[in-house]
Amino acid sequence: MSVRDPEHLTLSGSPRVDHLLIADFVEPGSRVIDVGCGDGALLALLEETKGVDGRGMEISRERVNACVARGLSVIQGNADRDLNDYPDKAFDYAILSLTIQATLYPRLVLENLLRVGKRAIVSFPNFGHWNVRGRLLIGGRMPVTENLPDPWYESPNAHLCTIKDFADLCKVVEAKVERTVAFNAAGQQLGTWIPYTVNNLLGEKAVFLMSKT
Repeated sequence: MSVRDPEHLTLSGSPRVDHLLIADFVEPGSRVIDVGCGDGALLALLEETKGVDGRGMEISRERVNACVARGLSVIQGNADRDLNDYPDKAFDYAILSLTIQATLYPRLVLENLLRVGKRAIVSFPNFGHWNVRGRLLIGGRMPVTENLPDPWYESPNAHLCTIKDFADLCKVVEAKVERTVAFNAAGQQLGTWIPYTVNNLLGEKAVFLMSKT
Protein backbone atom coordinates (compact mmCIF):
# COMPACT_ATOMS: atom_id res chain seq x y z
CA MET A 1 0.00 0.00 0.00
CA SER A 2 2.05 2.91 -1.25
CA VAL A 3 1.84 6.34 0.36
CA ARG A 4 3.56 8.01 -2.58
CA ASP A 5 0.71 10.01 -4.03
CA PRO A 6 1.76 13.53 -5.13
CA GLU A 7 -1.02 15.33 -3.25
CA HIS A 8 0.15 13.81 0.00
CA LEU A 9 3.91 14.19 -0.44
CA THR A 10 6.41 16.96 0.10
CA LEU A 11 8.66 18.17 -2.70
CA SER A 12 11.35 15.76 -1.50
CA GLY A 13 9.03 12.78 -2.05
CA SER A 14 8.56 12.03 1.65
CA PRO A 15 5.16 11.73 3.40
CA ARG A 16 3.36 14.93 4.32
CA VAL A 17 4.64 16.56 7.52
CA ASP A 18 1.26 16.59 9.25
CA HIS A 19 0.82 12.89 8.45
CA LEU A 20 4.14 12.10 10.13
CA LEU A 21 3.18 14.15 13.18
CA ILE A 22 -0.20 12.44 13.40
CA ALA A 23 1.47 9.04 13.13
CA ASP A 24 3.73 10.05 16.02
CA PHE A 25 0.63 10.71 18.15
CA VAL A 26 -0.92 7.27 17.45
CA GLU A 27 -0.13 4.26 19.62
CA PRO A 28 0.76 1.01 17.78
CA GLY A 29 -2.09 -1.42 17.23
CA SER A 30 -4.80 1.20 17.79
CA ARG A 31 -8.23 1.22 16.19
CA VAL A 32 -8.38 4.33 14.00
CA ILE A 33 -10.85 6.14 11.76
CA ASP A 34 -9.52 8.71 9.29
CA VAL A 35 -12.36 11.06 8.37
CA GLY A 36 -11.92 12.78 5.02
CA CYS A 37 -9.14 10.33 4.24
CA GLY A 38 -8.64 11.43 0.62
CA ASP A 39 -6.51 8.97 -1.29
CA GLY A 40 -5.74 6.96 1.87
CA ALA A 41 -2.11 8.05 2.24
CA LEU A 42 -2.39 8.60 6.01
CA LEU A 43 -4.27 5.34 6.56
CA ALA A 44 -1.62 3.46 4.60
CA LEU A 45 1.15 5.15 6.57
CA LEU A 46 -0.51 4.26 9.90
CA GLU A 47 -1.07 0.65 8.87
CA GLU A 48 2.50 0.26 7.65
CA THR A 49 4.28 2.00 10.53
CA LYS A 50 1.91 1.52 13.50
CA GLY A 51 -0.01 -1.64 12.62
CA VAL A 52 -3.35 0.06 13.24
CA ASP A 53 -6.77 -1.37 12.55
CA GLY A 54 -7.71 1.45 10.20
CA ARG A 55 -11.01 2.63 8.73
CA GLY A 56 -11.63 5.59 6.48
CA MET A 57 -14.46 7.89 5.43
CA GLU A 58 -14.27 9.96 2.25
CA ILE A 59 -16.88 12.06 0.45
CA SER A 60 -15.48 11.45 -3.06
CA ARG A 61 -16.63 8.18 -4.63
CA GLU A 62 -13.62 8.22 -6.95
CA ARG A 63 -11.22 8.43 -4.03
CA VAL A 64 -13.13 5.77 -2.10
CA ASN A 65 -12.72 3.42 -5.04
CA ALA A 66 -9.01 4.24 -5.23
CA CYS A 67 -8.58 3.49 -1.52
CA VAL A 68 -10.44 0.20 -1.76
CA ALA A 69 -8.31 -0.77 -4.76
CA ARG A 70 -5.26 -0.28 -2.53
CA GLY A 71 -6.70 -2.65 0.06
CA LEU A 72 -7.86 0.04 2.51
CA SER A 73 -11.16 -0.20 4.39
CA VAL A 74 -12.85 3.04 3.31
CA ILE A 75 -16.51 3.98 2.86
CA GLN A 76 -18.16 6.97 1.27
CA GLY A 77 -19.45 9.46 3.82
CA ASN A 78 -19.75 13.10 4.81
CA ALA A 79 -18.10 14.29 8.03
CA ASP A 80 -20.88 16.83 8.63
CA ARG A 81 -23.60 14.19 8.92
CA ASP A 82 -22.39 10.59 8.75
CA LEU A 83 -20.32 10.50 11.94
CA ASN A 84 -23.66 10.39 13.75
CA ASP A 85 -23.96 6.74 12.68
CA TYR A 86 -20.95 5.60 14.74
CA PRO A 87 -21.32 4.50 18.39
CA ASP A 88 -19.50 6.20 21.25
CA LYS A 89 -15.80 5.32 21.67
CA ALA A 90 -15.80 3.00 18.68
CA PHE A 91 -12.17 3.96 17.94
CA ASP A 92 -9.04 4.77 19.88
CA TYR A 93 -8.38 7.73 17.57
CA ALA A 94 -10.68 9.73 15.29
CA ILE A 95 -8.55 11.73 12.85
CA LEU A 96 -9.38 14.73 10.66
CA SER A 97 -6.39 15.84 8.58
CA LEU A 98 -6.54 19.25 6.85
CA THR A 99 -10.31 18.89 6.51
CA ILE A 100 -12.09 20.68 9.36
CA GLN A 101 -11.86 24.03 7.55
CA ALA A 102 -13.83 22.51 4.66
CA THR A 103 -16.71 21.23 6.80
CA LEU A 104 -20.00 23.09 7.15
CA TYR A 105 -20.32 22.55 10.90
CA PRO A 106 -16.84 22.41 12.49
CA ARG A 107 -18.13 22.40 16.06
CA LEU A 108 -20.47 19.46 15.43
CA VAL A 109 -17.75 17.57 13.57
CA LEU A 110 -15.27 18.07 16.42
CA GLU A 111 -17.86 16.99 18.99
CA ASN A 112 -18.51 13.82 17.00
CA LEU A 113 -14.79 13.10 16.64
CA LEU A 114 -14.45 13.33 20.42
CA ARG A 115 -17.50 11.11 20.84
CA VAL A 116 -16.58 8.27 18.46
CA GLY A 117 -12.89 8.32 19.39
CA LYS A 118 -11.26 8.03 22.78
CA ARG A 119 -8.97 10.72 21.39
CA ALA A 120 -9.29 13.05 18.42
CA ILE A 121 -6.47 14.34 16.22
CA VAL A 122 -7.09 17.36 14.01
CA SER A 123 -4.68 19.17 11.68
CA PHE A 124 -5.46 22.38 9.80
CA PRO A 125 -3.84 25.32 7.97
CA ASN A 126 -3.35 28.35 10.20
CA PHE A 127 -5.02 31.49 8.86
CA GLY A 128 -3.18 33.53 11.49
CA HIS A 129 0.28 32.92 9.98
CA TRP A 130 2.33 36.09 9.35
CA ASN A 131 2.36 35.51 5.57
CA VAL A 132 -1.44 35.38 5.44
CA ARG A 133 -1.72 38.48 7.62
CA GLY A 134 0.77 40.34 5.46
CA ARG A 135 -1.02 39.53 2.21
CA LEU A 136 -4.32 40.68 3.66
CA LEU A 137 -2.77 43.85 5.05
CA ILE A 138 -0.80 44.82 1.95
CA GLY A 139 -2.97 43.42 -0.83
CA GLY A 140 -6.38 43.75 0.79
CA ARG A 141 -7.54 40.46 -0.72
CA MET A 142 -7.95 36.89 0.46
CA PRO A 143 -4.44 35.43 0.27
CA VAL A 144 -3.36 32.67 -2.09
CA THR A 145 -0.44 30.76 -0.58
CA GLU A 146 1.16 27.31 -0.72
CA ASN A 147 -1.13 26.19 2.11
CA LEU A 148 -4.19 28.04 0.74
CA PRO A 149 -3.66 27.61 -3.01
CA ASP A 150 -7.17 28.33 -4.33
CA PRO A 151 -8.81 31.71 -4.97
CA TRP A 152 -11.63 32.41 -2.51
CA TYR A 153 -14.35 31.70 -5.08
CA GLU A 154 -13.01 28.21 -5.82
CA SER A 155 -11.71 27.26 -2.37
CA PRO A 156 -13.35 24.33 -0.56
CA ASN A 157 -12.51 26.04 2.73
CA ALA A 158 -15.75 27.23 4.31
CA HIS A 159 -14.40 27.91 7.81
CA LEU A 160 -10.77 28.98 7.88
CA CYS A 161 -9.44 29.54 11.39
CA THR A 162 -6.32 30.41 13.33
CA ILE A 163 -4.57 28.31 15.97
CA LYS A 164 -6.05 30.53 18.66
CA ASP A 165 -9.52 30.13 17.12
CA PHE A 166 -9.22 26.34 17.24
CA ALA A 167 -7.94 26.43 20.81
CA ASP A 168 -11.05 28.47 21.70
CA LEU A 169 -13.27 25.87 20.00
CA CYS A 170 -11.63 23.15 22.09
CA LYS A 171 -12.74 25.04 25.20
CA VAL A 172 -16.27 25.43 23.84
CA VAL A 173 -16.66 21.66 23.32
CA GLU A 174 -14.87 20.93 26.62
CA ALA A 175 -12.00 19.09 24.97
CA LYS A 176 -8.77 18.49 26.86
CA VAL A 177 -5.83 19.44 24.61
CA GLU A 178 -3.11 16.87 25.30
CA ARG A 179 -0.59 18.00 22.68
CA THR A 180 -0.28 20.79 20.15
CA VAL A 181 2.35 21.03 17.43
CA ALA A 182 2.68 24.00 15.07
CA PHE A 183 5.11 23.81 12.16
CA ASN A 184 6.24 25.66 9.04
CA ALA A 185 6.46 24.67 5.39
CA ALA A 186 9.85 23.02 5.94
CA GLY A 187 8.36 20.81 8.65
CA GLN A 188 10.25 22.56 11.46
CA GLN A 189 8.25 22.31 14.66
CA LEU A 190 7.84 25.21 17.03
CA GLY A 191 8.57 24.47 20.68
CA THR A 192 5.69 23.05 22.71
CA TRP A 193 6.50 25.60 25.41
CA ILE A 194 5.79 28.52 23.04
CA PRO A 195 2.46 30.27 23.78
CA TYR A 196 -0.42 30.12 21.30
CA THR A 197 0.18 33.76 20.32
CA VAL A 198 3.63 32.93 18.91
CA ASN A 199 2.50 29.63 17.35
CA ASN A 200 -0.35 31.56 15.76
CA LEU A 201 2.07 33.99 14.12
CA LEU A 202 4.83 31.59 13.02
CA GLY A 203 3.07 28.25 12.45
CA GLU A 204 1.73 27.55 8.95
CA LYS A 205 -0.18 24.46 10.10
CA ALA A 206 -1.00 22.82 13.41
CA VAL A 207 -1.92 19.41 14.82
CA PHE A 208 -3.99 19.04 18.00
CA LEU A 209 -4.35 15.83 20.05
CA MET A 210 -7.46 15.98 22.23
CA SER A 211 -9.66 13.93 24.52
CA LYS A 212 -13.03 14.60 26.11
CA THR A 213 -12.87 16.06 29.61
